[in-house]
Amino acid sequence: WRTYPPDVLPLWVADMDFRSPQPVLDVLRQASELGVFGYGSAFGEQALLEAWQARLAAHFSWQVALEELLLLPGVVTGANLACRALGVAGEQALVPAPVYGPLLAAPRYGQLDTIAVPLQLDADGYAHNNVEALECAITPSTRILLLCNPHNPVGRVYARAELEDLAAFALRRNLYIVSDEIHCDFVYPGHQHIPIATLSAEVAARTITLMAPSKTYNMPGLHSSVAVVTNADLRRRLQAAAAGIVPGLEPIAKAATVAAFQGGQPWLDELLVYLCANRDLLVDAVRTRLPGVRMCTPEGTYLAWLDCRQANLGEPAHQFFLEHARVALGSGCSFGEGHEGFTRLNFGCPRSILVEALARMAEAWAAYR
Repeated sequence: WRTYPPDVLPLWVADMDFRSPQPVLDVLRQASELGVFGYGSAFGEQALLEAWQARLAAHFSWQVALEELLLLPGVVTGANLACRALGVAGEQALVPAPVYGPLLAAPRYGQLDTIAVPLQLDADGYAHNNVEALECAITPSTRILLLCNPHNPVGRVYARAELEDLAAFALRRNLYIVSDEIHCDFVYPGHQHIPIATLSAEVAARTITLMAPSKTYNMPGLHSSVAVVTNADLRRRLQAAAAGIVPGLEPIAKAATVAAFQGGQPWLDELLVYLCANRDLLVDAVRTRLPGVRMCTPEGTYLAWLDCRQANLGEPAHQFFLEHARVALGSGCSFGEGHEGFTRLNFGCPRSILVEALARMAEAWAAYR
């Protein structure tokens, strides 16, 4: 909200405009009333690990041991750390794109080269992983496959068959899988999030799964996440790479995460209904008021990927809407080269803001056409 002038509606960054659930606010209020913000790396760790263990079992029927959970201050940190731990300088990581920019950047923290492999768009604008393209891009030096599911920015929630194809490819090519699953709680009716590591013990042994409460409960500034790593050797490598560099979680972050998991579900249930209605409003507006723009209906996340290439705008799509509609959207290029004609819209906001933004965009679009 402070990035652009006051007349601009900001729908660009992947955080929501909603207050965190009351149990999280209560924990933060209690901490502020105590008035002491000291160290406490071990304080609350057992409770948090047990909360993660219970959540994975309840939401995904995923039974993990406490020692298979590594607490980290962020999913991006986890992706960077995985590339540092698993790769050797000069090797490569495959990253299906477009994708969240830090995933494209993560390999360089292990001195790896990023090989961006285009997602395949079908006639309805839905993006699919192209295993044939991944096969063509791989080399003997490729070590890691970086995934994002639910997908940022295209909003896909990969079905089991698609995940099985990706897992089979990774096993066949002896790749490690680093899976960003931070949006796993944002899944709309008719879809189900399946952690890729749950497909089989063999897949799990080569997978690092990254999750966090930060998107779910709109608390990213508290820096709390987890890596689920069932393979003891992979855990040791991650811990060695993190030693002396990656800090532990602060007591407030741990307490807030436990509070969110234990008391935030009613809030999350209401939020998902609200977001689904926002999504449907957006889909209808794009179809009826932005002719020529393609957008698949998001299956998950609160993000929409708008394909504006048919309009031949002559400038990046996000720049067009910023200049002519005073709506700030995400730059397509931040999700990979060659995406100037795309832009990402965050509909995790009050409906009144979304309605106003869409009205502005429709007016600018009609004037241009």
